[in-house]
Amino acid sequence: MRKFLFVWSLLIVLPLLALAADKSSDLRFLVIRDYNGKPVRNASVVLHPVTEGKQDKGGFQLKTDAEGKTGYEGVPYGTLRIQVLAQGFQTFGQDYEINQPETEITIKLKRPGGQYSVYDDKNQALPETKDKQ
Repeated sequence: MRKFLFVWSLLIVLPLLALAADKSSDLRFLVIRDYNGKPVRNASVVLHPVTEGKQDKGGFQLKTDAEGKTGYEGVPYGTLRIQVLAQGFQTFGQDYEINQPETEITIKLKRPGGQYSVYDDKNQALPETKDKQ
């Protein structure tokens, strides 16, 4: 009788454990330049879990290799905020829904855009002022 209960409990518990194990994803990242598709090495990929639209405390930081690749295994399913920072590029940030056993994400980094200032145009005429007398 004990042997029967043991086998029966295994038949119930093992599928539940298998389902619990499937609730994580293996993430792979490829970080490339937007303008020519070449890899960005040593880029910082920061992972933050998001719950109910708010970023949770903590997180995890990865660095890309010379081919612009990095990865992390065992990321739980759910919303994940991914930020990528690299010298000479705009900071990238986006939320992703992680819901597959394997997830590949390609991130294209852009160069910084031009900055606008009222002081840049030296030929711009100054507004006229009226003196009060």
